[in-house]
Amino acid sequence: MKKYGLLLVLLSCTCMLAAQTPATQQAWLQRVIKDQRTFILKRAADAMQQTPLTITAYSCSRSAGGKHDFYSEADYWWPNPASPDSPYIQRDGQTNPDNFLEHRRVMVRFSRIMGALAAGYVVTKDKTYLRKALAHAHAWFVDPATLMHPNLQYAQAIKGRVTGRGIGIIDTIHFLEVVQALRIMEKAGALPPEDLKAIKAWFTDYLQWITTHQYGHDEMNAANNHGTCWVMQAAAFAGWVKDQKWIDFCVKRYEEVLLPKQMAADGSFPLELKRTKPYGYSLFNLDAMTMVCRLLSNPDHNLWQYTTADGKNIGKGMAYMYPYVKDKEQWPFAKDVMYWDNWPVAQPFLLFGAVTFNNMDYYRLWLQLEHDPQVEEVLRNVPIRNPVIWLWDAGS
Repeated sequence: MKKYGLLLVLLSCTCMLAAQTPATQQAWLQRVIKDQRTFILKRAADAMQQTPLTITAYSCSRSAGGKHDFYSEADYWWPNPASPDSPYIQRDGQTNPDNFLEHRRVMVRFSRIMGALAAGYVVTKDKTYLRKALAHAHAWFVDPATLMHPNLQYAQAIKGRVTGRGIGIIDTIHFLEVVQALRIMEKAGALPPEDLKAIKAWFTDYLQWITTHQYGHDEMNAANNHGTCWVMQAAAFAGWVKDQKWIDFCVKRYEEVLLPKQMAADGSFPLELKRTKPYGYSLFNLDAMTMVCRLLSNPDHNLWQYTTADGKNIGKGMAYMYPYVKDKEQWPFAKDVMYWDNWPVAQPFLLFGAVTFNNMDYYRLWLQLEHDPQVEEVLRNVPIRNPVIWLWDAGS
């Protein structure tokens, strides 16, 4: 009986894999465009009205860096009520609204603009959107007056304790849709050679920094969503600059570390469940692992189908969280200490699970959920906001 059950599972996986053809992917792209066209074009029109703005527009006297250095302060650290001038103390899961977060906010803004403009192009093939995107990318990565240095040495600082930390690298998950937009621009011939060279050099330098600096090593070795997000970023940046060494490393990291060490037998993520925001963090980590599979899978190495010896795979993670996204009140663990009412939104795992496994239940739920959240906590934890630019490969 066990052998028969295993045979059914293998046959099922084979069928799902066979369904992932370019024609199927193209059909999904057109389905999403049909269902989201008005929304996509409205957001692209809004992005067309925005002018470039980078981290150089904001500064903080507490930063140990300079004008071109990204700076942020750790969300869950607060002044000590016993002595305001003493080092900050931690309140896990509780965001301090007085911390300096303007650099993160302007980075999120940049990501939203680039993703929306690229999505507008995917839907219409109008390069006007890409020319506008070029102005923003030039400001961030090329213009000496406004560019950001390619490191996060001063991210997630804590007053009185550290000038920066490895976990600050998670802030650049918002470059994922920037890089995907740049890939679309490159293929469309909308990146002038000088800008293309300079921007690829920027991401080559940043990839080197997150793979060689101690902060990068700390983040890579994080056992929870931070480790997942390091792989997600390294995979995206290495993919664009064609660094096969780090692409291969990320594949191996997913197979040997992320999936086997973070996922439980039932598909949950125990380290996220221990946090004070177990629901939000479980969604976040699942979305990030889904994107790792999206970024690294190919016909020769399919992470969507990769299963550990003890039966863990990304499909099991999706199946675990789906019922609690469909009906959050069934969540069997504690409610998040903050932002409980703001989740779920249109989680990326639902769409990519629908596309990969041809699961219409996932897709219908994804369509029903909020696609344009405005709450800052949600925005920072859902960096994939424009799914058509990720389905674009099939239709490009």
